[in-house]
Amino acid sequence: MPDAVTPPGRRPGPPLFSRGTWLESSRTAGILRAETTGGLLLIVAAAVALVWANTRWSDAYFDLRDYTIGPEALHLDLTLGTWAADGLLAIFFFVAGLELKREFVAGDLRDPRRAALPVVAAIGGMATPAIVYVLWNLGPNGDLNGWAIPTATDIAFAVAILAVISTHLPTGLRTFLLTLAVVDDLLAITIIALFYTDHLTLGWLLLAVVPIGVFGFLVQHRIWSWWLLIPLALLAWGCVHASGVHATVAGVTLAFTVPVLRRDGQEGRGLAEYLEHLVRPISAGVAVPVFAFFAAGVTVGGLAGLRSALTDPVALGIVCGLVVGKTVGITGSTWLLSTFTRADLDDDLTWVDVIGMSMLAGIGFTVSLLIGELAFGPDSAKDDHVKVAVLVGSLLAVVLATAVLRARNRVYRRLREIEERDSDLDGVPDVYQQGDDNP
Repeated sequence: MPDAVTPPGRRPGPPLFSRGTWLESSRTAGILRAETTGGLLLIVAAAVALVWANTRWSDAYFDLRDYTIGPEALHLDLTLGTWAADGLLAIFFFVAGLELKREFVAGDLRDPRRAALPVVAAIGGMATPAIVYVLWNLGPNGDLNGWAIPTATDIAFAVAILAVISTHLPTGLRTFLLTLAVVDDLLAITIIALFYTDHLTLGWLLLAVVPIGVFGFLVQHRIWSWWLLIPLALLAWGCVHASGVHATVAGVTLAFTVPVLRRDGQEGRGLAEYLEHLVRPISAGVAVPVFAFFAAGVTVGGLAGLRSALTDPVALGIVCGLVVGKTVGITGSTWLLSTFTRADLDDDLTWVDVIGMSMLAGIGFTVSLLIGELAFGPDSAKDDHVKVAVLVGSLLAVVLATAVLRARNRVYRRLREIEERDSDLDGVPDVYQQGDDNP
């Protein structure tokens, strides 16, 4: 591939959205295939819940969601909806933690120059929607508690939409979307821990250090016995839940104790990647769809109910945050990074591609619904408005991203054909062996 011409007075920098190494590209493709399946299940589960909640049998749906199960003596007599939000999503955040640690320890993101783009874009893509939400809710009818709702990106939903609209995104954009969403998840769980903890029981939180420490000791010494690790993980989850901090924080904390590199120092799959491969199907195929089923059900009340919900500043802040805030935040922060680091886009990409990806990141389903419940409480009028707004905002993001990305699909298809060409049939595409990227 010929080098881009550097404008006079401009020092060349590393290209943004370059494809990276073959190892990371192939690994990203495998992850996105799993997330695509999970995303399709998520969409089906959310659609079933939304339809069921708006039929004559809606009472049966809400009775199922609010059915209480669990040992009362341990204060774990929770509704099925709460078990899905507090329990199953801990699995989701465990996988996100494993992925993030592996990327920064052994992946392409161990290079600070490559890590800068998704980190800066994730920060911009969370700060700007929060600002948009706050501006909508500064008035007397607003409520600032939900400022973090439009900050999250749902990677499973996003890649499922890419599969549905048959968009052949090149490797650089796919890797960026995945990494952006993972960093986004870590920032979201940090926000939940810091800003959505109503009460804190320090004793339980300190007690959680014991099972987390033992879990970390075992995995660091490559002791993988499930009959040891799973009880310790459950105990850590229970202690964090009792402390008042949202229990999903336990999932990320446990993930960060898992070693990434092999003990012998050789290349190959370490324990973090092994566990991620093992647990990701459970997260994508069970945990997230079940949560979506219990979280997405809201009685809209027809056009009148939809109009009523969308006149609430909370709902308007969420919709505009997801659709406008995400697009401006991610595109703007990427442009600033390009300007101040003198790094150009990859030769075959344009800023239209960045805008399309930024719009796609406005799909903020899973974590947005979770933060909405934490901010306003389940079954509250505000929480219903949050659900309507997240659904509407995500749908608008889908429509806009589809229009932009489909218009570029011919270019993407050509790039994918180049990236997949393997003339010598050695299993490694030619572009990774020609010196224009690290082999």
